[in-house]
Amino acid sequence: MVELKEDRLAREIYEKVGGTGNVSKVIHCMTRVRMDIRDDSLVQMEDLKAIDGVMGVVEDDNLQVIVGPGTVNKVANKMVEMVGVKLGDPIPVDSNRSETAKGNSGLEEAERVAAATKAAQKKKNNTPVKRALKSIANIFVPMIPAFVGAGIIGGIAAIISNLLLAGNISGDNWVTIVTVLNIIKNGLFVYLQIYVGINAAKEFGATEALGGIVGGIVYLAGMTPEMPLPNIFTGGDLVAGQGGIIGVIFAVWLIAIVEKRLHKVIPEAIDIIITPTISLLVIGMLTIFLIMPVAGLISGGLVGAINWVLNVGGAFAGFVLGAAFLPMVMFGLHQVLTPIHIEMITTTGMTLLLPILAMAGAGQVGAAIALWMKCQKNKKLTNMIKGALPVGILGIGEPLIYGVTLPLGRPFVTACIGGGIGGAVIGAFGGIGAIAIGPSGVALLPLIANGKWLGYLIGLLAAYLGGFLATYFFGVPKEAMEATEL
Repeated sequence: MVELKEDRLAREIYEKVGGTGNVSKVIHCMTRVRMDIRDDSLVQMEDLKAIDGVMGVVEDDNLQVIVGPGTVNKVANKMVEMVGVKLGDPIPVDSNRSETAKGNSGLEEAERVAAATKAAQKKKNNTPVKRALKSIANIFVPMIPAFVGAGIIGGIAAIISNLLLAGNISGDNWVTIVTVLNIIKNGLFVYLQIYVGINAAKEFGATEALGGIVGGIVYLAGMTPEMPLPNIFTGGDLVAGQGGIIGVIFAVWLIAIVEKRLHKVIPEAIDIIITPTISLLVIGMLTIFLIMPVAGLISGGLVGAINWVLNVGGAFAGFVLGAAFLPMVMFGLHQVLTPIHIEMITTTGMTLLLPILAMAGAGQVGAAIALWMKCQKNKKLTNMIKGALPVGILGIGEPLIYGVTLPLGRPFVTACIGGGIGGAVIGAFGGIGAIAIGPSGVALLPLIANGKWLGYLIGLLAAYLGGFLATYFFGVPKEAMEATEL
């Protein structure tokens, strides 16, 4: 019986990371299988990178194996199925893991000591800032498929609405279709704080339902215009949704602390009654009268500052942002921008950042095409480009980063230049924003606000061309043009 690709990848990944017992948790994002490793010294890094189907490996707080979109969810689900748990659940320790892994590794003592030293250094560099960034990413990564689906549905609704407004189409049936599509889209965006609250509670170790309630508190359900609650900082009235997801994440972090402390001191017989009640009452009051006003000031100032930089900086700001985004993706830091995008959409109806940052992926596409044209004899490279290019055009750049441009070095730099050129074009046009997050590249076109899709398309083409020319003339290493076979 032929072994399926996802079965083989799951098995081989486990083999190269020290066995199932050396993995404490498995999750995934759009392209990466993310594993928490118990003993870093047992990971055979070079063998892991050499697995057929693995496009790259990132060492961060967790071990991230890039296998590409579509494949990643199959591999991750197969991996948790093999150990009998669900995605994100703790994996039991296999008592035979250590001896088996050591026996297979064949490492000499000196190599083992070196690996242990590296692992210790990695833990030493596990700074509070890195842990905070990881937590933010963990909150939003599971929501990306929802953002993609709901965002595209909302984009379709916006296109039909524009056609109705322009008189290109007419009829009650179209109006009904728009209404239904918006209802589906709003299932995510109207109640987004609740979903964020649930995910944040899971990340911080609080009861997930309590996190959802904290997210629901910011809607101020029950407050009436006749009897508004005061904003103690401005002297005005509190506004539903004030503080957005920034306030929700902070409030859920606090309720996790309170709940854990109460569990230690409240007798077990009444813990189920007292702990959630006190936790919700204390953090709920704090959220309404302190966190919401303060988070509202912070988020409003942040969105205003970004919009100001983009409006004043124009093409220069666009170039810097477009060129800098690929390194952020490389280090896995791009997810931390999600709260900023969402806050901008909530506040202004669109995010001006996303179309500019999407140019980074377009620069990579141009670079990959240039490599394809100049490296025809390198069958291994061109085959990899053929597989990674379609998803790169759709805005998922990690296969191109880790499989093509980054390993070659110079093409990664020239791809960044292409992204900067596209970002400069978007910045020069100004006012090009997206109404939702999730897709990028060509897939972002339906989500461009206010009918400015043509400006976004011109930016994409500029990034393609910039990445292509910079790579074709300056970014192709000689070794990349050497003949290889598959």
